[in-house]
Order: sequence, then structure tokens, then C-alpha cells
Amino acid sequence: MADLKSGANPLFLRDEELRQGIELLFYAYRDHTAEADSILAELGLGRAHHRVIYFVGRYPGISVGELLDILRITKQSLSRVLGELLGAGLVQQRKGARDRRQRLLSLSEAGRALEQRLSDIQCRRLARAYRRAGAEAVAGFRTVLGGMTEERDLRRMAARADPGER
Repeated sequence: MADLKSGANPLFLRDEELRQGIELLFYAYRDHTAEADSILAELGLGRAHHRVIYFVGRYPGISVGELLDILRITKQSLSRVLGELLGAGLVQQRKGARDRRQRLLSLSEAGRALEQRLSDIQCRRLARAYRRAGAEAVAGFRTVLGGMTEERDLRRMAARADPGER
């Protein structure tokens, strides 16, 4: 990997160093999603579908409201994507036991297989980068991403990591 001015004082970052970070995030996201995008395209699906598949797989039984909160998209946008995934047999929905108006989502067997295929590709890329960077850099990377993430999402992730907190 090309050296990108490592050794900068983290307490005093110049505009150019911040812009390099932004640029790296763009490139990393492009490359992180590229292989998954081509698999999704073969199925007539896109990144919006991928995000829904990922989070429904990550949080089985998630309500539509909770999914809207995670994705921060309009009900109309989610409705379109969710309708396509339901129609394709990748996502299933059922009514809530306590509140029959609530729609709870889970992946079908085909949806779980697709989610696993997409995540495997992305996990391999991330694992390769983690191995190259080393444990200290991985911890720093996670700290930086955590610092860019809203507290409620960090709490959601922490609860996911510790099922006893659910």
C-alpha cells in the first residue's frame, strides 16, 4: 500500500490530511461494495436491497420501524425495496405477537444464502486489510469509525454483540 503521510500528529490535522481520509473512505467503500454489487446486479438488485438484506439478516425479527431507524430512508423508499425483496422470496414478514400492526422481518433460506455470500466476500476483503494493518491499527480504525458513528447506533451494535442486553 502506498504511504499516505503516516506519522501526522492526530491532535492537529491539516485540511489535506483530512481530505486524504475522505478520499480513502470513498475508494474503500467503492472497492468494498464492488464484488457484491455485481452479484446483486445479476439478480436485478442494488445497494439499497443489500442494506436491507444485511440488516434483516443481522437482526432477525427486526420491525419495519427499527429498520427505518437504522437505514434513515423514507417509508416510501423502504416500501419499494422491501416489496421487491418479498416478491423475490428473499425476505419474509410476519405480524408482531403483541402489536398486530407491527411487521417483523426475517430472511428466507434463499435470503440467508445470499446474505452469507455477499458478507463472505466483504469479510474476506476486510480480514485481508486487518491482517496487513495489525492489531493496533485495527483498534485505531474501529475507534475512528466509532467516533464517526452516532451513539444510538453504537449502542445497537453493543447490544447485538452481547445478546444478554437485548
